[in-house]
Amino acid sequence: MAITISGVILAGGAGKRFGGIIKSNLVVEGETIISRMLSVINDIFEEKIIVTNNPEEFRGLDQCRIIGDQYQKAGPLGGIHAALKSTSADACFVFAGDMPFPDKNIIEDQILKFSNSEFDVLIPRVGKLIEPLHAIYRKSLLEELDKYLSGDKSRAVRDFLRDKNVGYLPIPDSMTSRKTFANINSPEDISKFI
Repeated sequence: MAITISGVILAGGAGKRFGGIIKSNLVVEGETIISRMLSVINDIFEEKIIVTNNPEEFRGLDQCRIIGDQYQKAGPLGGIHAALKSTSADACFVFAGDMPFPDKNIIEDQILKFSNSEFDVLIPRVGKLIEPLHAIYRKSLLEELDKYLSGDKSRAVRDFLRDKNVGYLPIPDSMTSRKTFANINSPEDISKFI
C-alpha cells in the first residue's frame, strides 16, 4: 500500500522586519508566498494544511485545512506537532511558510526517496547545509514529539531530531537549489532572487 503524505505550510507568526505582516502573505513577483507555494503543491498533495495562530489571515484558501498550535511559543516544532496530530496521512511534508520558490522536481524526488525508505524524517541537504523545514516527517513521531514538547527541552527542530532515524536527500548546489531553500527574513532577501 502506498504511503500517504499531507502537504503542510507553517505560516507562523508575524515578521517583525515586515511591520507585522505574516511572511506567508508577503508579495513576491506579484503573488503572495502562500499562493506561490500552493500553486506548486496543489497537485502533489490531496490534503493540504496551513498551521497558523492567525487563521483569519488565510480565509478563502478553501483547498486547505487551517489549524493552530497546541503548544504555544514552540516555534516550527510546535507547528510540526500540530500537523502530525491533525493529519490522517502517514506523514507530513512540512514547508516553511517563507520560502517563495518551491521546486516541484525537488519535492517529488523527496517524496520518492521517503516512500522507499524507513526513515522517520527525510531532509534535503545541499553540501553541508540541511533544511529541516522542507522535510517529510512520519506520523509515528507524534507520541515522542508530544512528550518532548511537554517537557522543558529545547524547541529547536534539530535538537529534537538528534536521536531520530533521519535520512538525507543530497541536492546539487545550484542557483535552483539555493532559490528553493531561500527564506525571506528581511526585505533585502526578496530582491536577492528576483
